[in-house]
Amino acid sequence: MAMIGLNQLIGVVRDASRLMVTDGFDIIQKGGCENIVTSSDVAVQNFLCEQLSKLMPGSGFLCEEKDIFDVQHEDTWIIDPIDGTANYSRGIDECAICVGLKHGEEMKLGVVYLPRTKEMFAAEKGKGAYLNGQRIGVSNRPFANALLCTAMPVYHKEHAEVCSKIILETFGKCNDFRRFGACAPELCYLAMGRCELYFEYLLGPWDYAAASLIVTEAGGVITAADGGPLCLTSSAGVIAANSPANYHQLLEIVNRHINQVSKE
Repeated sequence: MAMIGLNQLIGVVRDASRLMVTDGFDIIQKGGCENIVTSSDVAVQNFLCEQLSKLMPGSGFLCEEKDIFDVQHEDTWIIDPIDGTANYSRGIDECAICVGLKHGEEMKLGVVYLPRTKEMFAAEKGKGAYLNGQRIGVSNRPFANALLCTAMPVYHKEHAEVCSKIILETFGKCNDFRRFGACAPELCYLAMGRCELYFEYLLGPWDYAAASLIVTEAGGVITAADGGPLCLTSSAGVIAANSPANYHQLLEIVNRHINQVSKE
């Protein structure tokens, strides 16, 4: 199967974003006020699936909305039509269209676009990471001067206590933490040096798949929360950092607290 190029994918995502830049959208609760979907999510996802199916016939799709889980293909698109839907619904800038292409077990293309800030993050395997066409890379800040991007488990509040302990210990050893409310933009911020550490307890693959390639192509480290490789077809905890040293220090903190809970 012929693979589309990164610039083609960027063009499709940019076209899709026109469906997102609107003041008129409906909000539907999927599972309480914490978990919502807007009519823009559905419109963007439908557009992306239609256009990408034309460009790569026979490819599969793993999408957040409408439970699309068709991954029995060598090439699979992993799509979050709007990462940070709650932000989007409230007029907050950190919301992004995320599209990644998985070939076998590897990410080959990744695009994360924030229409409200006009920041287009993009990467192709082995060819570096870019922001609006300019090469980006992680910072060299040590743990003590690092910013941690993180979040509380809003869909699984039963895990809030362990997450609080992880955040509190990390906060005591790093510079500060931020909570922007959208995984993919935060991982892209790490890739370009705005922050250095990332942890979240449980995410869907559509949240991190596209951004994970941008992180690694920018020189960062990203894995599942247990230190294993990211699963690209099921939910997982995620840890990322700008350097191996910072990654291992964060990994030790996270695993110590999670292992403690599992013993209780």
